[in-house]
Amino acid sequence: MLPSISLAQEIGLAVLLVVAIVSFTGLRHLRGDDRFPHAQPAAESLPMIPSQRGSAGHPMESVELTEAEKQAFAGLVRTIPLH
Repeated sequence: MLPSISLAQEIGLAVLLVVAIVSFTGLRHLRGDDRFPHAQPAAESLPMIPSQRGSAGHPMESVELTEAEKQAFAGLVRTIPLH
């Protein structure tokens, strides 16, 4: 026991020390949990992303392009290097 502080302060210090140790242990567990291998996502689809509904989806999901916009997009696609 420390002679210069009261019993309530000693109890508060002990509680603070326990909370600090538990917090440190929990953070260390969260950061260094490399003991288990991470699951590889499936190549065909991801469960958290909904599948595409196709071109006949909601009308707000499609945009009609003008002929100039179509030509500009085609020119942009031609600049993409395909390896």
